[in-house]
Order: sequence, then structure tokens, then C-alpha cells
Amino acid sequence: MDRKIKKIVFLTGAGMSAESGFKTFRGQDGLWEEFPVEQVASHDGWLADPELVNRFYNGLRKKLFAAQPNEGHRLVAALEADYDVTVVTQNVDNLHEKAGSSQVIHLHGELTKVCSSRDQFDERYVRELTEDDCDVAPGEKAGDGSLLRPFIVFFGEAVPQISVAAEAVSKADLFVIIGTSLNVYPAAGLVHYVTPGTPIYLIDPDTVSTAGIPNVTHLQTGGSEGMRRLMEILKKA
Repeated sequence: MDRKIKKIVFLTGAGMSAESGFKTFRGQDGLWEEFPVEQVASHDGWLADPELVNRFYNGLRKKLFAAQPNEGHRLVAALEADYDVTVVTQNVDNLHEKAGSSQVIHLHGELTKVCSSRDQFDERYVRELTEDDCDVAPGEKAGDGSLLRPFIVFFGEAVPQISVAAEAVSKADLFVIIGTSLNVYPAAGLVHYVTPGTPIYLIDPDTVSTAGIPNVTHLQTGGSEGMRRLMEILKKA
């Protein structure tokens, strides 16, 4: 890299949290093998059986509270000592925050929070749950009288944070993608907001199609090893 790097933007997906033992939604042994996505992560599924949906996320929340950030998460956070770092994540976990990242944009919601089912983005009724009190009881209501639901963007729902993420990506001097197949939209489209000439690093052990994406270097490995390699590259920049 022959340009001065000041702002680094990360886009992270399910592969980022895999090393933490937190089950990914997709892929081998994913959560969708236990429950059809239509049942637990769609608006229709919520309307059909909100108790089932809340029970599913109650269980997932307990697993998240038991999970810890991996080295990849910690290395992303450590870069804040020398760079302006923003993390855009498709993940609903809080492992980036646990590792110390201070600027995290959650595209698909946050598992540790619950909200109104009338308007999930009404901040007055968004509530953070704690490890000691992380279950939503059957019939439990939000402050507006609607059923309490997970603060998760279900499939088919709007992703309001995508415009915030796109603005951050457009200002990046370096864009790093970790653990995502670039198949899930609208997140996958963020790569098109990168300023021409900006270097892009893709960290993923799988073969990922990067056709039509310029300046991409694929580090074909897991998140932690890929971050170790990226740290070495940045030291030499």
C-alpha cells in the first residue's frame, strides 16, 4: 500500500464469530438446521408464533453471554490505537464490543436487545438485557403495549443502518471484509461504496467470488490468522 491509511472500515460476517464457538446462522451446523428460517427470523414467523420466536432468541442469547471474543475480534479493536476504525457487522452478537471496539454499526440488529413489535426502531422501547435477566417471557410487553420482540432485523425487513454503513465505507482508506461470502444483501453491496483506488482485503478461508471488485487481496484463512497477517501488512505500509 502506497497511500496513507487513516480510516479503516471492516465488514464482518458469521465467519468472524465462528472461532468464538458462537454458532453461525448459515453454513455447516448452522442454527437454521434446527429451526427453519421462516419460523424464527421472518416477520410472518413472528406473527404466526411470537412465543416460539422469543424462546429461540432466549436460548441464543444465553449462548452469546457465554461466548468470548476471539483473537480476530481483539486485533480489530487493537487497531483503534493507531487508526480511526469503524466496524460494520452483519452479526447480531456483541463480540466486537466485548473485545473493545468502540464504533460498531449493527446492520441486522443486536441479540442482547429487545424492542417494540409495533416499531422496533422506536428508541424509547429498545431495552438492553443482562446476563442475569435475558429471557423474554410469553406475553411480555414493551412500553407501548405491544409484544416485546428481539431487536433483530428479520428477513424481508428494512435495514435502516445500511445508509450509515455506506457513508462510513465511502470514507475508508482501507476496507477489510472478514468472514462473509458477499452473498447477503444489502450488506454485500457496501463494497461498491468504496472510493476508487482504495485497497480492499478479504479474509475468508473459502473461495469467494470477487468478480467486478477492484483492488482486492484475498487472504484465504480464518479471521484470527487473517488479522495477524493484516497487522503485519499495516506495519510495513
